[in-house]
Amino acid sequence: MKLDILVFGAHPDDAELGAGGTIAMEIAQGKKIGIVDLTQGELGTRGSAEIRSEEAAASAKILGVSIRENLGFSDGFFVNDSEHQVEVIKMIRKYRPEIVLCNAVEDRHIDHGRGSKLVSDACFLSGLVKIETVLDDEEIQPVWRPKNVYHYIQWKNLKPDFVVDISGFLHKKKEAILAYSSQFHDPKSSEPETPISSVNFLDSVEYRARDLGRLVGVDHAEGFTTEKHIAIKSLNAIF
Repeated sequence: MKLDILVFGAHPDDAELGAGGTIAMEIAQGKKIGIVDLTQGELGTRGSAEIRSEEAAASAKILGVSIRENLGFSDGFFVNDSEHQVEVIKMIRKYRPEIVLCNAVEDRHIDHGRGSKLVSDACFLSGLVKIETVLDDEEIQPVWRPKNVYHYIQWKNLKPDFVVDISGFLHKKKEAILAYSSQFHDPKSSEPETPISSVNFLDSVEYRARDLGRLVGVDHAEGFTTEKHIAIKSLNAIF
């Protein structure tokens, strides 16, 4: 299956928190999108790997993504080395996306920046013919390099290089996030409080989207950073 956009996240729920509105909006416009989680989030204070796997599947169904896979890297301890790069390359060559979305380049959680760099490096290496990969004991995979790699914004308020209008899709993003009931605010939960389980954090999803939207004259938006200049064919492409 060829995808238009492949979204990577260090943990289940990263993709939804950073780019859930963009994912929902692009799918509504007919794009095929998939999510690949690098880890199972097994070191998370709340929930478990098994619970988060079930929640990730439910969230994927809400968003309507075509596929969701988990590479099973070690939460908190995976590194950006050749072994991990090859596994990411296999996913890129398997789904051949035009665009890759991945973690914030810098963030509170150490896995986010590390996952960001890992995926970015793998996107480049995936286009090199002398790196051979085989998936599921089949033939050598053809090379593939995505046209663009964009990084969504997470905990830190990084300055976006561009924003995406997600007006009309914030409700879908919030619904997908709330599928992770073990992770976010639940007054009935007896599990320990974490930085993301507070009411304030959940509210911040909406007020960040509102603020980014305000800056560009729309209801809601999500911000992204890019590693290279963005080119347009006409000034009319900017609204």
